[in-house]
Amino acid sequence: VQLQASGGGLVQAGGSLRLSCAASGRSSSIYPVGWFRQAPGKEREFVAAVTWSSVGTYYADSVKGRFTISRDIARNTVYLQMNSLKPEDTAVYYCAAVKYGSTYSRPDQYDYWGQGTQVTVSS
Repeated sequence: VQLQASGGGLVQAGGSLRLSCAASGRSSSIYPVGWFRQAPGKEREFVAAVTWSSVGTYYADSVKGRFTISRDIARNTVYLQMNSLKPEDTAVYYCAAVKYGSTYSRPDQYDYWGQGTQVTVSS
């Protein structure tokens, strides 16, 4: 399974960005996908996750109400719509896929990772 993250950039506080995670490879369309982020000097932290059917969506408290995760099965792509961005959202954002499991908030649960995409929010 290969994951390709894109859509990062520089935006002012209060602005929006949409990240994309395109998946390819065997069975990639049925794996839950999560987004994580890592700021300089900090640990990688959970942002959001979506199950393969999109029935289940999960968010970190810090992004609830501002970020929305969604999945386009036909395109095998997961999106992270980020609104009302804050400077503290600045980080490298990674998407990841997990083969098995019912919880999705720990990085060590994930089996496949994409390269990161930088998000910078200026104040």
